[in-house]
Amino acid sequence: MKRILGLIAVILITTASYAQAGAKMELKSDTVDYGTTSKGDDNGIRTFEFTNTGDAPLIIKDVKSSCGCTVPSWTKDPVAPGKSGKIEVKYNMNPGPIRKTITVQSNAVNHPDGVVALKLKGEVVEKKESSVLDKKKAIPNQ
Repeated sequence: MKRILGLIAVILITTASYAQAGAKMELKSDTVDYGTTSKGDDNGIRTFEFTNTGDAPLIIKDVKSSCGCTVPSWTKDPVAPGKSGKIEVKYNMNPGPIRKTITVQSNAVNHPDGVVALKLKGEVVEKKESSVLDKKKAIPNQ
Protein backbone atom coordinates (compact mmCIF):
# COMPACT_ATOMS: atom_id res chain seq x y z
CA MET A 1 0.00 0.00 0.00
CA LYS A 2 2.85 2.37 0.86
CA ARG A 3 4.49 1.62 -2.48
CA ILE A 4 1.30 2.45 -4.37
CA LEU A 5 0.86 5.75 -2.50
CA GLY A 6 4.53 6.56 -3.04
CA LEU A 7 4.21 5.84 -6.76
CA ILE A 8 1.11 8.02 -7.02
CA ALA A 9 2.89 10.87 -5.20
CA VAL A 10 5.88 10.64 -7.58
CA ILE A 11 3.58 10.67 -10.62
CA LEU A 12 1.67 13.71 -9.35
CA ILE A 13 4.85 15.65 -8.56
CA THR A 14 6.36 14.79 -11.95
CA THR A 15 3.17 15.77 -13.79
CA ALA A 16 2.93 19.08 -11.90
CA SER A 17 6.52 19.96 -12.78
CA TYR A 18 5.72 19.67 -16.51
CA ALA A 19 2.73 22.01 -16.32
CA GLN A 20 3.16 25.18 -18.39
CA ALA A 21 3.97 28.25 -16.37
CA GLY A 22 4.03 31.73 -17.84
CA ALA A 23 1.76 34.19 -19.59
CA LYS A 24 -1.38 32.87 -21.28
CA MET A 25 -3.49 34.88 -23.73
CA GLU A 26 -7.19 34.02 -23.73
CA LEU A 27 -9.17 35.88 -26.40
CA LYS A 28 -12.88 36.57 -26.19
CA SER A 29 -12.94 35.87 -29.93
CA ASP A 30 -10.28 35.53 -32.61
CA THR A 31 -12.62 36.77 -35.38
CA VAL A 32 -14.39 40.08 -35.95
CA ASP A 33 -17.28 40.03 -38.40
CA TYR A 34 -18.05 43.46 -39.88
CA GLY A 35 -21.12 42.00 -41.56
CA THR A 36 -22.35 44.03 -44.53
CA THR A 37 -21.66 47.70 -44.01
CA SER A 38 -20.79 50.87 -45.91
CA LYS A 39 -17.99 53.39 -45.50
CA GLY A 40 -20.36 56.23 -44.61
CA ASP A 41 -22.08 54.24 -41.86
CA ASP A 42 -19.02 52.70 -40.19
CA ASN A 43 -15.66 54.08 -39.03
CA GLY A 44 -14.00 50.64 -39.44
CA ILE A 45 -12.65 50.40 -35.87
CA ARG A 46 -13.01 47.08 -34.03
CA THR A 47 -11.44 45.69 -30.86
CA PHE A 48 -10.10 42.27 -29.90
CA GLU A 49 -10.14 41.82 -26.12
CA PHE A 50 -7.94 39.36 -24.26
CA THR A 51 -7.12 38.34 -20.69
CA ASN A 52 -3.84 37.10 -19.25
CA THR A 53 -4.84 33.84 -17.53
CA GLY A 54 -1.25 32.85 -16.80
CA ASP A 55 1.00 33.52 -13.84
CA ALA A 56 3.49 35.87 -15.55
CA PRO A 57 3.11 39.24 -17.29
CA LEU A 58 1.91 38.96 -20.91
CA ILE A 59 4.01 41.01 -23.32
CA ILE A 60 2.77 41.72 -26.83
CA LYS A 61 5.93 42.08 -28.87
CA ASP A 62 4.43 42.99 -32.24
CA VAL A 63 1.13 43.12 -34.14
CA LYS A 64 1.17 43.02 -37.95
CA SER A 65 -1.55 43.26 -40.55
CA SER A 66 -1.75 41.25 -43.76
CA CYS A 67 -2.04 44.52 -45.75
CA GLY A 68 -1.69 48.29 -45.40
CA CYS A 69 -5.47 48.82 -45.41
CA THR A 70 -5.66 47.61 -41.80
CA VAL A 71 -3.86 49.46 -39.00
CA PRO A 72 -3.52 47.76 -35.59
CA SER A 73 -2.77 49.39 -32.25
CA TRP A 74 -2.33 47.50 -28.99
CA THR A 75 -1.56 47.57 -25.30
CA LYS A 76 2.18 48.34 -25.12
CA ASP A 77 2.62 47.77 -21.37
CA PRO A 78 2.88 44.22 -20.00
CA VAL A 79 -0.52 42.82 -19.01
CA ALA A 80 -0.40 41.47 -15.46
CA PRO A 81 -1.86 38.05 -14.62
CA GLY A 82 -5.65 38.28 -14.36
CA LYS A 83 -5.77 41.61 -16.18
CA SER A 84 -7.14 42.39 -19.64
CA GLY A 85 -5.85 44.22 -22.68
CA LYS A 86 -7.02 45.03 -26.16
CA ILE A 87 -5.89 45.14 -29.75
CA GLU A 88 -7.68 47.79 -31.78
CA VAL A 89 -7.89 47.46 -35.55
CA LYS A 90 -8.91 50.17 -38.04
CA TYR A 91 -9.92 48.99 -41.50
CA ASN A 92 -10.05 51.65 -44.26
CA MET A 93 -13.52 50.49 -45.42
CA ASN A 94 -12.80 50.24 -49.16
CA PRO A 95 -15.77 48.65 -50.96
CA GLY A 96 -15.45 44.89 -51.40
CA PRO A 97 -15.03 41.79 -49.26
CA ILE A 98 -13.04 41.96 -46.03
CA ARG A 99 -10.71 38.99 -45.48
CA LYS A 100 -7.74 40.16 -43.43
CA THR A 101 -5.43 38.58 -40.86
CA ILE A 102 -3.75 40.28 -37.92
CA THR A 103 -0.71 38.40 -36.55
CA VAL A 104 0.08 38.91 -32.86
CA GLN A 105 3.51 37.97 -31.47
CA SER A 106 3.69 37.60 -27.70
CA ASN A 107 5.25 35.59 -24.90
CA ALA A 108 2.05 33.53 -24.42
CA VAL A 109 2.90 29.90 -23.68
CA ASN A 110 -0.54 28.60 -24.71
CA HIS A 111 -0.01 29.47 -28.40
CA PRO A 112 2.73 27.96 -30.62
CA ASP A 113 5.74 30.31 -30.49
CA GLY A 114 3.44 32.92 -28.88
CA VAL A 115 1.84 33.69 -32.28
CA VAL A 116 -1.91 34.25 -32.58
CA ALA A 117 -3.79 34.90 -35.84
CA LEU A 118 -6.79 37.23 -35.59
CA LYS A 119 -9.25 37.43 -38.46
CA LEU A 120 -11.41 40.18 -39.94
CA LYS A 121 -14.28 39.33 -42.26
CA GLY A 122 -17.29 41.03 -43.80
CA GLU A 123 -18.19 43.15 -46.78
CA VAL A 124 -18.16 46.86 -47.48
CA VAL A 125 -20.76 47.97 -50.01
CA GLU A 126 -21.26 51.30 -51.78
CA LYS A 127 -23.74 53.43 -49.92
CA LYS A 128 -26.75 53.83 -52.17
CA GLU A 129 -27.70 57.45 -52.57
CA SER A 130 -31.41 58.06 -52.87
CA SER A 131 -32.85 61.12 -54.50
CA VAL A 132 -36.20 62.84 -54.16
CA LEU A 133 -37.14 61.62 -57.65
CA ASP A 134 -36.55 57.98 -56.65
CA LYS A 135 -38.85 58.38 -53.68
CA LYS A 136 -41.54 59.98 -55.82
CA LYS A 137 -41.37 57.13 -58.36
CA ALA A 138 -41.78 54.58 -55.59
CA ILE A 139 -45.18 56.00 -54.53
CA PRO A 140 -47.93 54.32 -56.58
CA ASN A 141 -50.65 56.32 -58.41
CA GLN A 142 -48.62 59.45 -58.93
